[in-house]
Amino acid sequence: HRRSDGGLMRFATFTEPSGIAAATGIPLARAGAVSGAGIHPLPAGVTVLDLVRSGLPAALMAGQRALAAAAVPLDAVRLLPPLAAPTVRDFVAFEEHVEGVAASVSDAAAASGSANSSAVVPEWYQAPTFYFTNPYALVGAYDDVPVPPGCEMLDFELEVAVVIGRDGASLSPDEAREHIFGYTVLNDWSARDLQRREMKVMLGPAKGKDSATTLGPWLVTADELEPYRDTDGFLALDLRAFVNGELVGQDLLSNMGWPFEELIAYASRGTEVRAGDVLGSGTCGNGGCLAELWGRRGRIDPPPLRPGDVVELTVEGIGTVRNRVVAGLALPPVREARARSVPRVRKRG
Repeated sequence: HRRSDGGLMRFATFTEPSGIAAATGIPLARAGAVSGAGIHPLPAGVTVLDLVRSGLPAALMAGQRALAAAAVPLDAVRLLPPLAAPTVRDFVAFEEHVEGVAASVSDAAAASGSANSSAVVPEWYQAPTFYFTNPYALVGAYDDVPVPPGCEMLDFELEVAVVIGRDGASLSPDEAREHIFGYTVLNDWSARDLQRREMKVMLGPAKGKDSATTLGPWLVTADELEPYRDTDGFLALDLRAFVNGELVGQDLLSNMGWPFEELIAYASRGTEVRAGDVLGSGTCGNGGCLAELWGRRGRIDPPPLRPGDVVELTVEGIGTVRNRVVAGLALPPVREARARSVPRVRKRG
């Protein structure tokens, strides 16, 4: 399954200035295979999601054919999210991250006079927990990311995402491995102040998470990362997070509590997963996000992200995403709920 030149097989989605739809004036998205020379376009109308649904062997053959054609330089295109994911699940699979963020939440509670324990709850160890996030909010590897309306505590989250390559239901972990198409880098942007409020209602996260999720820069096929698999079945990839050029976090993907096969099996338990679905690993430890550092240091240090900040996330064997934070929409405050009325019976005239 390796490329004939021994390099990685990577698929990307992109636009270029010359590719404008005449009817709408909107840049046309194209799919392509990536090499050192740039992006080699696939036939018009073929998407990366189409390749995923066709299966890994067919996708690799399509990629080989594309690589034989001329490439468009990477600096001449805008990289979009690698594929239009039908669904996006995000797990919380790193114990160290959970511990640090729990401490951050406890510090905030202590400041308000209601301290809680920062220990990882026993339920975390019992099964890999996830939430569904917004597939419409996916952004490209180098796109600007606006601050969500009302957010004062914007954070990044360094993750790796797996892309499902075949439909399946109630899969075993061994079966799940055969359903993996590939991997990409994921940044789960988080409005921590909005997230904390809604999680107190024991529902969500919702608006704390649905404004932007970076996916990219491309999709690396699963076979290319097998050399990184350790004896316990985990991918030992180096993960690094930088804010304004300063290294703030570094971890190994193999520090996950469960390998991706277990995450997929759990997601499919009693239901189904489909080709193109994206599953995030959850945020890595040791500085994979600012909230973890806030919890461990007992103070808001480094500060929350502000317009002008640049977040760069690098995953060994996959690539780098780099997004600049920009000002978002200034919307009016959300109206509070009215107090519950006392009468239980409608008055009759």
